[in-house]
Amino acid sequence: MFDDQHIKVAVDAVVFGYKDLKLHTLLIKQKYSPFQGWWSLPGGFVKDDESLLAGVARELREEAGITVNYLEQLYTFGDDVKRDPRARVISISYFALVNADQFTLKADTDAIEAQWFEINDLPELAYDHARITEMALTRLRAKIHYQPIGFNLLNKEFTFPELEQLYTAILQKPIDRRNFRKKILSFDLLVETNKFQKEGSGRPAKLYRFHTQKYQALMASGFYFEIKFA
Repeated sequence: MFDDQHIKVAVDAVVFGYKDLKLHTLLIKQKYSPFQGWWSLPGGFVKDDESLLAGVARELREEAGITVNYLEQLYTFGDDVKRDPRARVISISYFALVNADQFTLKADTDAIEAQWFEINDLPELAYDHARITEMALTRLRAKIHYQPIGFNLLNKEFTFPELEQLYTAILQKPIDRRNFRKKILSFDLLVETNKFQKEGSGRPAKLYRFHTQKYQALMASGFYFEIKFA
């Protein structure tokens, strides 16, 4: 029975990184055929003796030189039986949110290069990785409305405008700043510090940090966060 099945299992990772006030995605350049020289998501085949999560974590280390603390399973791609020209391959995709400035990329194994690409300026991607990336972005935009975002993307201390810009970068729309401030403060997610950050010629901006316990509680229980646009 099983001798007639020749399906391979792979994992792919959409790693969103926030840098230069814009949302980026981590891509690697393929070293071997069938897409030699193409950019793609980090990923590869799962070994017989490892879990899916261990497999995607290994691929990120091998192909980009990074370790991500938390990966969320996104979707299983396999309806298109010819999505991979090498064989019948089912891919379980994951996505993660990180502060890109905290990572030093280093390509290895079957990757020529690893690089961050701004989400609106992606090259043509190998396989069906454009579809995977788009689905991950859709999931991320949906999560904003029921889970807090920012703990893994911003620096430990940040200004309120930096938090606003993060949401704007993800949603790709200008938000109603007054409404956003009122709503975000109502969840008691932020803790004021006694520090200020000088930006340009304007008045120094107050620095905040996330209330870790409150953040984790809202991650677990969820909430409804309606965002109005400008």
